[in-house]
Amino acid sequence: MTAFVVVNPTSGNGGTGHDWPKIRAGLELLFPLMTVSESHARGEAAKLVRAALKEGHLDIITVGGDGTINEAINGFFENGAAVSPDAVFGFVSSGSGGDFRRTFGIGSGYEAAIARLKQSRIRRLDVGRVACLSPKGEPVSRYFVNVASFGFSGQLVARINRARIARLFGGGFARAFHALAALIGWRPQRVRLITNAGYDEIAGIANVAVANGRWFGGGLRIAPQAEPGDGLFDIVVMGGTPRRHILRALKKVRSGAHLSEPGVRLVRASRLMAAPTVDTHGAVTVETDGESAGLLPATFEILPSAINLRC
Repeated sequence: MTAFVVVNPTSGNGGTGHDWPKIRAGLELLFPLMTVSESHARGEAAKLVRAALKEGHLDIITVGGDGTINEAINGFFENGAAVSPDAVFGFVSSGSGGDFRRTFGIGSGYEAAIARLKQSRIRRLDVGRVACLSPKGEPVSRYFVNVASFGFSGQLVARINRARIARLFGGGFARAFHALAALIGWRPQRVRLITNAGYDEIAGIANVAVANGRWFGGGLRIAPQAEPGDGLFDIVVMGGTPRRHILRALKKVRSGAHLSEPGVRLVRASRLMAAPTVDTHGAVTVETDGESAGLLPATFEILPSAINLRC
């Protein structure tokens, strides 16, 4: 079968759609008989990928941002199992964030992505899975390849995804605007964290990142030592310390220098259970790869070598 390419033309504030003729020409040199479909609604890319895998496509390529990559990865699974274990996933990152590509040293712009595909090799990639609750209390299961998080970042992603301003301005502006608005009224949320590696803590957290990749939030190096093929999450816990210490740590996240700050802990494990306590203030929101997923309580587990990655 030919390669299946799913394109999100609205990603990168419409830049992907504008550049699509050039991107298509570059991809056709690698996959001359490729099949192309566009996604235009939330969840559509996952459905398109799942259907393509069932039809027998073994090469899946996404063109879009981190959210498009996340949806495509969810399309690789159904009812808790891989749809096509031999299939290979590749991507052209053309969104406004570009966090997933950074872990692999791929530069910005579609030219760099296509150049990497030309010289790519196939490697095994770990995939994260989170089981949490919807706002209505219904069970939710989502997969992710980069970073899932909750706390301040979860609320920030929910705020951006809801707001019209995110569609009117560039992604960086939207994140900065909503980050400032969310930070002004932020209060630490008390949660219990338990891993299968022996870590057990109840703390007022500012943020917890469950990282398979190294970057999130549009260029924040949250887990600078994470390896997406080692079978472990790098879990970065920020909290349990005065607010001024957390604010100082947040300022250092972009460079990755925050891990030595007071109130920041790095824990490695393949499974994390997180739950609110009786005195938790408000709902604790979970996001996966920049997309709202649900609420705590949640269980995060890693699926070692779950996908073949062309990178």
